[in-house]
Amino acid sequence: MTINETEQRMRELEALLRHHNELYFDKSASEITDREYDELSLELRRLEAEHAELASKDSPTVKVGGSAKREAGVLVRHRVPMLSIQDVFEKGDVANFVNEMKHKLGESTEFVVETKIDGLSLSLRYENGKLTTAVTRGDGREFGEDVTANALVISDVSEQISNAPEYLELRGEVYMENAAFDAVNEKQELLGKKKFANPRNCAAGTIRQLDTAVTKERNLSMFIFNLQDARGVSFNTHTEVYDYLKNRGVKIIERYYLCSDAEQVLSAIDEIGNMRGALKYDIDGAVIKINNLEDRKKCSDTSKNSGYMIAYKYPPEEKETVLRNIELSVGRTGRVTPTAIFDTIRLCGTSVSRATLHNQDYIDELDVGIGDTVIVYKSGEIIPKIKAVVKEKRPDGIHRFIIPNVCPVCGSPVIREEDTADMRCTGSSCPAQLEGHLINFVGKAAMDIKGFGEVYVAELIKQGFLKDISDIYALSDRRDELIELGTVGKEKNTDKLLNAIEASKANDVYKLLTGFGIPNVGRTASRSVMKEFGSIDALASASEADLMEIRDVGAVTASAIVTFFSNVQNKELIEKLRKRGVNLGSEVKDADYAESVFSGKTFVITGTLSNMDRKAATELLESMGAKVSSSVSKKTDVLLAGENAGSKLTKAEQLGVKIMSEDEFMRIYNEWKNERN
Repeated sequence: MTINETEQRMRELEALLRHHNELYFDKSASEITDREYDELSLELRRLEAEHAELASKDSPTVKVGGSAKREAGVLVRHRVPMLSIQDVFEKGDVANFVNEMKHKLGESTEFVVETKIDGLSLSLRYENGKLTTAVTRGDGREFGEDVTANALVISDVSEQISNAPEYLELRGEVYMENAAFDAVNEKQELLGKKKFANPRNCAAGTIRQLDTAVTKERNLSMFIFNLQDARGVSFNTHTEVYDYLKNRGVKIIERYYLCSDAEQVLSAIDEIGNMRGALKYDIDGAVIKINNLEDRKKCSDTSKNSGYMIAYKYPPEEKETVLRNIELSVGRTGRVTPTAIFDTIRLCGTSVSRATLHNQDYIDELDVGIGDTVIVYKSGEIIPKIKAVVKEKRPDGIHRFIIPNVCPVCGSPVIREEDTADMRCTGSSCPAQLEGHLINFVGKAAMDIKGFGEVYVAELIKQGFLKDISDIYALSDRRDELIELGTVGKEKNTDKLLNAIEASKANDVYKLLTGFGIPNVGRTASRSVMKEFGSIDALASASEADLMEIRDVGAVTASAIVTFFSNVQNKELIEKLRKRGVNLGSEVKDADYAESVFSGKTFVITGTLSNMDRKAATELLESMGAKVSSSVSKKTDVLLAGENAGSKLTKAEQLGVKIMSEDEFMRIYNEWKNERN
């Protein structure tokens, strides 16, 4: 890489790491695995070592923890820094650490190997045996959050330590046993609330709760794993501290091993790894510490990590299971999603029996079929995914699964969407996507029926008033029922909605075509198509070749239109609309399609716009005759870029696509609008 490319990559890595730090430490969430995070961190550290002149003073590689957010609790200054642990992923690195420490400190140096609990670090301060303060790690060096009230309702936390010295500060890990986590999520589900992703996130969020009753109810646990500070008592070794605390009823790390050399250390790591799946809680590694406390002082800390210990991180947990079925579901947009159903296994603290297979391309890549033995893991330790098929365990007669070309719900043809691997049902009356169809149909981009919001759509479906699009125009026949049930409101509100529905019958036909929700046929394409054909009947008789002669219509769009009008369900729907008096033949008014400098241009929107959301920007662009796409390609003419534009901006720059700011776009739009007026 050039110097400029290196600097750019370093800034990208810094931004990524800060983003993931905020999620993990401040929001108790995560998007990537610990291993993926550490790979990013290792890359940045390597680049900083090679190009020290380019390193940022506030690089994430020199910062510990999160931001110690003030709204989450009262801030408390750390008396002893709560530093992180340097992670390693190769056993050779563990052996090197052990040998280096023995060379530095002496051949008699001992090590303690113990489980690394996947939880939230907490410091407990005891004065004359009484717990006075519990502090989260926060930023690791300066401040943490006071969570004393919550710590006191954790059964594993000793409120009083017998025969204690003047002062003790103990560091431990708050975590959640798998059974407790399952119970919390069961309750969340019963209450209709969002389930927690994993035990670590749940524990971290719970310890920051303002209501201690909630904290107590969720049954958190805690292990002590280190002595931070002491007055009135002295210790020589880490294991001596453990013995002292155990004798006073303090709950310490359950499994730890005293080792004298690298061979013993590696053996202890293997032993912990082998019991990983049998523990009642999640661990993500093994910690290797120098046992002698005085020797620890001879090891130099970094600004982020303690120098006397490292953590060996186990590979992501994976398990084999048997794929029993592949279920096909149809979403509200018509997208057909295959889901793998397999024998239940436990991964990262949760029971798992399902994983999305996304689309046919994904299935093809895996070469997976019903009856296969598959390897399952959790992406980001959250989302179950199938990693691979164990081909040597494939039973005779098992073949790769093929998604049928008909909808599993309504039997309509299924087509592949443009520029994606997704399959979509073409049935306009498909029960599985009825709500999505109706919301699109009444929305501003289509028939624009004022006051017909998503809430009304959902309620009318629930009450049996709407079974397809045409039923919208039958609601006037059921006015009295609607008023009696109060579905829309009282008489005034009901009549207002019914009048809006009646008025929409006279809409230009392009709005009706948009409302059908045909893949890739938005307002711009609908306008172009109906300017050419003038009526739904004429369009229904068109061939793909006829359609492809029109601006904004390519092969995929043409195929989707022909497929739609050849569908028996859709033909029946059009006849119902005709009988209800919906306009099927008015050409597009010239005023609705005024030419602009954007006419025929393909736009992609990225980043955060300051004056509008993406939906509003799309509507403005389409009103000027532009087409809005979701992904950047060689066909893209302009990228409308807001703040914090990401990968789409990079790709656009690589392809030489014109980059337009929001200010420039609004200037052109306002000029065009003024000219029309």
